[in-house]
Amino acid sequence: MADECAGVLERLAPAAGLDATLAPFAGGGTLAERLCANPYLMAPMAGVSDAAYRMMARAGGAAIGYTEMVSVAGIHYAGEKTWDLVYPKGAEPDVAVQLFGSKPEQFREAAALVCERVGERLALIDVNMACPVPKVTRKGEGSALLDEPELSARIIEACVSEASVPVTCKIRRSRQPGPEQAPDFARRMEQAGASAVAVHGRTASQLYRGEADWGVVSRVVDAVSIPVIGSGDVLDAEAASRMRAETGATAVMVARGTYGNPWVFAGARDVDAGREPHTPTLSERLGAFECHVRLLAATGAHLARGRSLAGWYLKGMPHAAAWRNRAMACVTLEDFLEMVEALRAYVDAAEGEL
Repeated sequence: MADECAGVLERLAPAAGLDATLAPFAGGGTLAERLCANPYLMAPMAGVSDAAYRMMARAGGAAIGYTEMVSVAGIHYAGEKTWDLVYPKGAEPDVAVQLFGSKPEQFREAAALVCERVGERLALIDVNMACPVPKVTRKGEGSALLDEPELSARIIEACVSEASVPVTCKIRRSRQPGPEQAPDFARRMEQAGASAVAVHGRTASQLYRGEADWGVVSRVVDAVSIPVIGSGDVLDAEAASRMRAETGATAVMVARGTYGNPWVFAGARDVDAGREPHTPTLSERLGAFECHVRLLAATGAHLARGRSLAGWYLKGMPHAAAWRNRAMACVTLEDFLEMVEALRAYVDAAEGEL
């Protein structure tokens, strides 16, 4: 699998304006030093951030990619499907594993097992204290932990006691509108041993609606001495760079801004340096889409994910709706590759129009 993924990247990434060699994140230096060296991270996203997605983000310049949320209860009950979410695959040099749950002893067990099984390819363990989805929060997990700072501290302590890598957490501004919880909560997580804290600027009750308050990121920066990672409404390279500059955050997580845009990470570093970020051509977008679906196949992922990818990579393209409809009928890798070739022929024929 590793050779196959590396081969896909070597053949297709350069023509898509991406880097075929995925730089490792884990290794020498403190977590703060590594975040300063490359401050743009691919956020954990349920149903999105599989190994193929992480490799594309790394090819686009992301410092690290996070797994989808991994249930500590699933690890406790030895679910192999749970472990499939954990393991880095293919050409990934390392991975950040995000855990969720509410029982400190299950976190202790999960941290030990993740470190043992992932080994040197584990960059860090992150504890999800931000997910606002009701099916998670009604079990006292995700953002529900914001109302339980002492339980949350025990969770961090349990992970730190077993982990051979830094333990971080992701939180939100607060659970509900009203008094802001994030600064005091982050301070308690630092006391418990967290090496960094990521802050999403919305309340949990907002879900993903409305605007993220970047001011809370600044207030958490003032409250703690560990690195702070900003999150929320980072939809392009300019926003990623601006969040870091405006808030004082050490690093920034990019979530929806990565949809069809693995170039966003290198672009943010360009903005930092006073350069115009790269705008991918249609040819590069098609090349990246092909690279991505081939990585899906190489890692054994369900190819239905390619349908969402088509919508993201082709957004804004003339007649994009018709091409998205065609993607919805794709089942096999060959279906997607035939669509890519048809798209290339269409782009070539309509070059003057486009």
